Amino acid sequence: MRYRLFGQHTGLRVSELVLGTANFGGRWGYGANLDASREIVDRYADAGGNFLDCADVYQFGESEEFLGTLLEGRRNNFVIATKYTQAAVPNAGALATGNSRLAMRLSVEASLKRLKTDRIDLYWVHFSDGVTPTDEIMRGLDDLVRSGKVLYVGLSDFPAWRVARASTMAELRGWVPVAGLQFEHSLVERTSEHELIPAGKALGLGMVAWSPLGGGLLSGKYRRGEKGRLEALGGAVFQQENSAQRTAVVDATLAVATELGVTPSEVAVAWVLLKGSLPIIGPRTSEQFAAYLGASKLELAQHHVELLDRASALAPIFPQSMIDAPAYRQAAAGGQYERVIMPETSAS
Repeated sequence: MRYRLFGQHTGLRVSELVLGTANFGGRWGYGANLDASREIVDRYADAGGNFLDCADVYQFGESEEFLGTLLEGRRNNFVIATKYTQAAVPNAGALATGNSRLAMRLSVEASLKRLKTDRIDLYWVHFSDGVTPTDEIMRGLDDLVRSGKVLYVGLSDFPAWRVARASTMAELRGWVPVAGLQFEHSLVERTSEHELIPAGKALGLGMVAWSPLGGGLLSGKYRRGEKGRLEALGGAVFQQENSAQRTAVVDATLAVATELGVTPSEVAVAWVLLKGSLPIIGPRTSEQFAAYLGASKLELAQHHVELLDRASALAPIFPQSMIDAPAYRQAAAGGQYERVIMPETSAS
């Protein structure tokens, strides 16, 4: 497995495939036991993987507990990323949840104990609570970094404008920079391409994509009668095959996989990698892990990418629909747009 620098604000070398651990544990009524989790982590490490993604809420804390046990004696071989916002117990209450500095402090101390470590390498704010001011979040994260309990920080599932504001605020005030951005991205959920991915590229953030299989839809397993996320976890993080376009996307993914002699999961994950994000793979079994593994080595031909892009294409939204219109491009370039050498990324 190859390694990439995690964005432009760190020297952190992380593997291209991120191992998601939401399935480690059984407190949600669905997941992998300790032995099965150990086998997945061992196989991931043997393949060169070093980037583990967790959250305090996963399996109500059991996922972090499993990692604390599984990494004993090899902690420094891995980048541990975990998150706070929802707390590790059901009905935790108003003070222990959300994005506040108090919830942050309570959560990080509890996560450190469960993980049996003295530091969290990458600490994510799990998602915006809609009320906590950005400066409170960023100042709280800066304090954690200065204390040595956290090394890098990131924002998960935040609006692009808040990511930009947080990054700028941290830069101007000398606080720890936002290092990473996490969002959902797959062939059946591409709306992060409207604002979040352009923001991440412009701000130099390490980008991590969750649910690259659309909750398993792109693996084709639901067409084979398997249930998976269709029934487990209350159907959470599951994209349904409920439109003609989604049917076309699954068809295209299966067709490319057949042509290349690989699994549909590898095709779907390789496509996300090609778009610039590090996909989170979240296997529950060793067999599921094997179905993902070749994605980092898989090279999709241009005609494969074009087929997948065309099948899953998004309709443009404002203001990009206006900005990209030929008439406006020409107007902004004094009628000489075709003579302008455009940068690789849009203006920041």
